[in-house]
Amino acid sequence: MAQAERTVNPNMRLDAQLCFALHAASRAFDGLYRVTLSEAGLTYPQYLVMLVLWEHGDLTVKELGRKLRLDSGTLSPLLKRLESAGWLERQRTAADERSVMVCLTEAGTELQERACDVPLHSAASSGLNLAQATELRSLLAQLTESLDSATGELATQLAARVAADGHAE
Repeated sequence: MAQAERTVNPNMRLDAQLCFALHAASRAFDGLYRVTLSEAGLTYPQYLVMLVLWEHGDLTVKELGRKLRLDSGTLSPLLKRLESAGWLERQRTAADERSVMVCLTEAGTELQERACDVPLHSAASSGLNLAQATELRSLLAQLTESLDSATGELATQLAARVAADGHAE
């Protein structure tokens, strides 16, 4: 049975959604990284953790989560697997037992050598030249900042409406 043609608002088409274009590109990167990181024995999220530690050195779980935009519920299992692999250690800090420091091991530091070609493969596979890649990164950073700001404003407006509705009763 043939499906009847639908009239759809052009703004409601999947291919018109910026969020879906970003999602699809992210999934494509996931596939690329799955292949390029397999030799190093890392998943993409684990690679991101290692990138931050290679760049910044020892960090608390809280600082690491902030840099990666991950909550502790998502970050903790990643850290556990990386620790099991021998690439990092987690240690409670003496100053505050609630705070956990994440430190690279010697093997974790050496892993950087095995992963150093990953960004080159990514760049070559993107189909973008250096100027395009730089511009896209800049636009995505601007987009992230704008969305964070809008989310904060919307949350404030929602809280105000909820408070007003609660007081109106």
